[in-house]
Amino acid sequence: MTTPHPDYTIGQLARHAELAPETLRHYERLGLIEPSRRSEANYRLYDAQALQRLRFIRRAQALGFSLPEIRQLLGLHARGEGDMSEVRAIAAQRLAQIDQRVTDLQRLRDGLQQLLQACPGHGALDACPILAALSAPEVSQ
Repeated sequence: MTTPHPDYTIGQLARHAELAPETLRHYERLGLIEPSRRSEANYRLYDAQALQRLRFIRRAQALGFSLPEIRQLLGLHARGEGDMSEVRAIAAQRLAQIDQRVTDLQRLRDGLQQLLQACPGHGALDACPILAALSAPEVSQ
């Protein structure tokens, strides 16, 4: 005989998932989690599946997936049938976006590094090459 999983109130679920209750309410509004039932006092009650979904959400966020992408992934996971190509496409799109951000950040880093190399780090502020570069008029392209 299996013992039923306990139901969690939103506060208990938040503690188990190490999230704020408001985060859980936000996820519920977005359709990422939902209560399994309501108590007699009309409190939301969540089952162990909600805790598993929250762990899924946190792992996906750690990999850079957005909440809309996570909603898609959860839907595919719940469906349990079909081809994994949809999941791969979502992951490939996220990777391309991350690669673009890395490229943009590298460009920012290179620009800042050039400014730092041009600055001797001592002397009058009116001769500071960093402040001069930041104050320069826009160059039209």
